Amino acid sequence: QVQLVESGGGLVQAGGSLTLSCAASGSIYRINTMGWYRQAPGKQRELVASITAGYSTNYADSVKGRCTISRDNAKNTIYLQMNSLKPEDTAVYYCNADLLVQSTAPYPAKYLAWGQGTQVTVSS
Repeated sequence: QVQLVESGGGLVQAGGSLTLSCAASGSIYRINTMGWYRQAPGKQRELVASITAGYSTNYADSVKGRCTISRDNAKNTIYLQMNSLKPEDTAVYYCNADLLVQSTAPYPAKYLAWGQGTQVTVSS
């Protein structure tokens, strides 16, 4: 029903920058909150940053001041600008969307979508 396609991951040296993108497509009625999560080997998936439809943002303490999440509602796309990257930022980054989808019912249905993940590797 809904697809999230991430891009922008890669290998970067410590102190460098990367920008991740996530585009949503499909039978979308309305997108509420979107966000980025990450999962490092042997660790649980954790929230990195999120942004509401009204552009309110929330960041993990570990990335505050280094990352900026933004959103283009016209394109159903969010971005994560990451600066001053550290080796501990190495993880698979996943895009997430909390949204309403068009359905055969007389009202939209709630749906939680995940992207396939993009690898970010920060070398020391």
